[in-house]
Amino acid sequence: QVQLVESGGGLVQAGGSLRLSCAASGRTFSSYAMGWFRQAPGKEREFVATISRSGGSTYYRDSVKGRFTISRDNAKNTMYLQMNSLKPEDTAVYYCAAGSHTTVVLTTGRADYWGQGTQVTVSS
Repeated sequence: QVQLVESGGGLVQAGGSLRLSCAASGRTFSSYAMGWFRQAPGKEREFVATISRSGGSTYYRDSVKGRFTISRDNAKNTMYLQMNSLKPEDTAVYYCAAGSHTTVVLTTGRADYWGQGTQVTVSS
């Protein structure tokens, strides 16, 4: 079993920045592709970004490219999402996920583990 705990959410103004963290339990963090998903009020959960086991490959949804950066530190069992130039439409609960399949497969939401979510609110 793997536990994932997100942190770093909060309230920011449009144009601001925020960094989310996902801390994973256990000693097998590097065995999983990791990703961030979000769910806005009244909308379905959607893929935000994923990162491969070594951190060498990343995928982003088009709307966050150039603004968000996903990264991971396997030595710390932690994944990050640096969010810059935030927009009100980024407002959502952000979820950390881990999957035993490829980084691409993870973009579909096929994950083995999910965190509890952290709220990100961007005001205009």
